[in-house]
Amino acid sequence: MQCFGFVKTMMILFNLLIFLCGVALLAVGIWVSVDGPSFLKIFGPLSSSAMQFVNVGYFLIAAGAVLFALGFLGCYGAQAENKCALMMFFFILLLIFIAEVAAAVVALVYTTMAENFLTLLVVPAIKKDYGSQVEFSQVWNTTMDGLKCCGFNNYTDFEDSPSFVKSHAFPPYCCSNNTNSTANEPCTKKKAANDAVKGCFEQLLHDIRTNAVVVGGVAAGIGGLELAAMIASMYVYCNLK
Repeated sequence: MQCFGFVKTMMILFNLLIFLCGVALLAVGIWVSVDGPSFLKIFGPLSSSAMQFVNVGYFLIAAGAVLFALGFLGCYGAQAENKCALMMFFFILLLIFIAEVAAAVVALVYTTMAENFLTLLVVPAIKKDYGSQVEFSQVWNTTMDGLKCCGFNNYTDFEDSPSFVKSHAFPPYCCSNNTNSTANEPCTKKKAANDAVKGCFEQLLHDIRTNAVVVGGVAAGIGGLELAAMIASMYVYCNLK
């Protein structure tokens, strides 16, 4: 009976924390989506990536809603000893866990297939929108600057894009000795070909493999917490009268 009381208390506290995190994410997501400019004024140093925060707002709302629902079901189910809420909590967490495992398997086994699929989606978007859509261009500039990469595959992704048609030059990130976006010398096709800066997909995979221990540790930690939460919910469920 003491073990049941301890597990129940820990489950209430754990899910209360998840619930509060969900509320916070929802609040921030709604704020960013409704009043992005005010958010950006407060976080002045991040203003260079401006409008991409609007897209992040929708992601925060979705993540907050999931955490809100999970925290509420887990906390209410344990506190009120409601079997229905506990079972819903278990199944939602199980679906998330299965989705994460499936995504990990696909990423490990079907990396080439995923790259080909993403190439069919991303490259045409770059050729169509880079240089004409401000938000799209800013997101790519931030990505290339952060990962020190060029395009999805390489500099050829930007050929025929609005930016290339207008300036006849590639983004400065495509020339390894010209990574500063304020550089005077344009990144020509010859320079980009000689420098051969890696594409962002390849660079991202390289960074993940370089930090495999950290990435694996974080993934294992999250998976362990999810498994512990599912076991705790089933323990409380099975010990209810």
